[in-house]
Amino acid sequence: MKRLSELAIGQKAEILSFEKDEIFIKLMEMGCVPGEIVKVEQRAPLGDPISISVAGYHLSLRINEADSIFVKPLETT
Repeated sequence: MKRLSELAIGQKAEILSFEKDEIFIKLMEMGCVPGEIVKVEQRAPLGDPISISVAGYHLSLRINEADSIFVKPLETT
């Protein structure tokens, strides 16, 4: 298990759970739900924010938000 903030650009993962309850609702409203596949698309030059694709659209997350999402990295083929 890793945090979403630890993934490399281009890496895909499955969302497993969330660490902080206070942003759980916000993330779920944006399509970040357990079982959903996410892909890291880009990182800002200083590393914050990151851009991910989830549920068919692109979403920018602050590092502290991405840090609270636990994911299971997927094998790339």
